[in-house]
Amino acid sequence: MKIFIHGLESSSKGTKGNWLNKHHPEVLVPDFPGSLDERMSKLHTILSGQNNLVLAGSSYGGLMASIFALKHEQRVKKVILFAPALNFSEFDKYIGQSSSVSATLYIGTQDDICPPDQVIPRAQAAFTNLSVHLSEDDHLLKKTFRFLDWQDLLAQ
Repeated sequence: MKIFIHGLESSSKGTKGNWLNKHHPEVLVPDFPGSLDERMSKLHTILSGQNNLVLAGSSYGGLMASIFALKHEQRVKKVILFAPALNFSEFDKYIGQSSSVSATLYIGTQDDICPPDQVIPRAQAAFTNLSVHLSEDDHLLKKTFRFLDWQDLLAQ
């Protein structure tokens, strides 16, 4: 199963969600309202009984994907993180945990919500098999997102 997890103030109808629905309809793009606990509960329900997961998460969704991968490493094939909110306090209790899940991180040099100098070290500590891609972009990765090799990223 492949799933995209949107950011805190976004939805399945956001720019990334709409683009994925159009170009990669095999990717599940649900809505995640509420607190982190409510969002994680919904994610667990959606992914219940599923393995070989490809989790793609943007900002707060990247935080959620990271937490899920750290807790359920054996069920996750890969994690794709877009400016993940690993600098948010919600991730603090996961510092010190790590996973060997294949992880790819995309982050912009002008990201002032999830600054690369704060996020990259936390991602490197959390994912021992991490590939980092820094681009001349902002938090939304508008210049980067559409031009990625999605076939390769989503391959299971």
